[in-house]
Amino acid sequence: MGRVTRWWDERVVPGLVDASLKGHEIGALRADVCTGLTGEVLEIGFGSGLNLRHLPAGVARLDAVEPSDRGWEMSERRRARHDLEVRRTGLDGQRLAAADDSYDHVLCTFSLCTIPDPLLALDEVRRVLRPGGTLRLLEHGIAPEPRTARWQRRLDPLERRFAGGCHLTRDVPALLERASYDVRSLTAAYLPGVPRSPWTYGYRGTAVPA
Repeated sequence: MGRVTRWWDERVVPGLVDASLKGHEIGALRADVCTGLTGEVLEIGFGSGLNLRHLPAGVARLDAVEPSDRGWEMSERRRARHDLEVRRTGLDGQRLAAADDSYDHVLCTFSLCTIPDPLLALDEVRRVLRPGGTLRLLEHGIAPEPRTARWQRRLDPLERRFAGGCHLTRDVPALLERASYDVRSLTAAYLPGVPRSPWTYGYRGTAVPA
């Protein structure tokens, strides 16, 4: 990876992600996927802390997996406004720095798209979830319309290069099925508040290890 690419991924991409995903409409989706979270929660892809304001009072502690130092820096003001303890506990969603059965819930929003091996990450989520725990997801991915999906496949190499490894073509329901999760709820639709495009088809739901 060249110096310019590293600089772009480390310094520019976190700001672009924050700017594009902090609108009110997407905030409402974040609030929905966070509803009912309690106890000790792990968030994979904490980013700039956009989910913090939507966490219920029942969350006692939040551990944050965040590979970007810039993203963690950007979250400082949001973390300072909350009494909730937030610990940065790792850099890689594929290798969680936690013991088995550590968390009541795992939260993952707009992060599976950038993890190189999402199945490995889902296996790790299974390992660290306590019995009865849930995985809460808000992701973008492959669209059902053939024309949009074709554009997503064409644009995927550029997306990965210029958006920190993000994939446009992740099939979230198929990944959950392959990883042996039971889907409790799943809504698939274009994200509100933004134009329909290869970037804006989303999935929101709850799953549990089978």
